[in-house]
Amino acid sequence: MATSERTYTDEEVEKRLKKELPHWYLENGWIRRKYKTNSWKGTLMVINTVGHLAEAAWHHPDITASYAWVEVRLMNHAAKGITDKDFELAKKIEDVVHWQPSDEGGALEGCPKDDMRFAYIKYDKPKT
Repeated sequence: MATSERTYTDEEVEKRLKKELPHWYLENGWIRRKYKTNSWKGTLMVINTVGHLAEAAWHHPDITASYAWVEVRLMNHAAKGITDKDFELAKKIEDVVHWQPSDEGGALEGCPKDDMRFAYIKYDKPKT
């Protein structure tokens, strides 16, 4: 199925990733992100989160996983390149996977940050 969506050049992709998604990188035509998890449980939680978001967005990544990591790869298959759909889904994945209710205040306390028995992902940002 052909698409008329704009695809970005490698240079444009690199620039947007640096500005908008600093933990993602371009490699072999895909934007990629490797999430480090704390265990198989965390790996499955990340996979299921990405799966839910991708299905809701109707834009489907490639995923590779092992015991303590998940790699997400995005490229618009129909457009044969990186489009706005890839950037938008990557941002949503980042927001949801790294969401910590305790950083927002409110009624949701979130998982205990100082007890690794409850951690499922290794956060990139320092905990405050």
